[in-house]
Amino acid sequence: MNVYDQAHGLAAAIRESEEFKQYDQLKKVVDQNEELSKMIKDFQSKQFEAQAKQMMGEESAPDMNQQIQNLYQIIVKDPMAAQYMQAEMRFSLMMNDVYKILGEVMGLGNIG
Repeated sequence: MNVYDQAHGLAAAIRESEEFKQYDQLKKVVDQNEELSKMIKDFQSKQFEAQAKQMMGEESAPDMNQQIQNLYQIIVKDPMAAQYMQAEMRFSLMMNDVYKILGEVMGLGNIG
């Protein structure tokens, strides 16, 4: 068994997964709407910043958490954005599971 062939097979399986196909299709639609794309990127940037602070042991400001919640509520009012966010979450969960499986093989335990 060639590990590289298996890795390419995994990449192909991911590309063929329903999670990836839905995410990719909706991402292309969202990217065509500049305003919606910018709002989602802003939300994700703020969310990432809050998560990074949390991982560093810093507390994020309560107003930042509220701002993230408010942005999310605004974004998901748009049906296309809501579908995109759900598809992105499903794809992320699948990839997180793949990382966990690979992490177990490398003796990293639960990395997700």
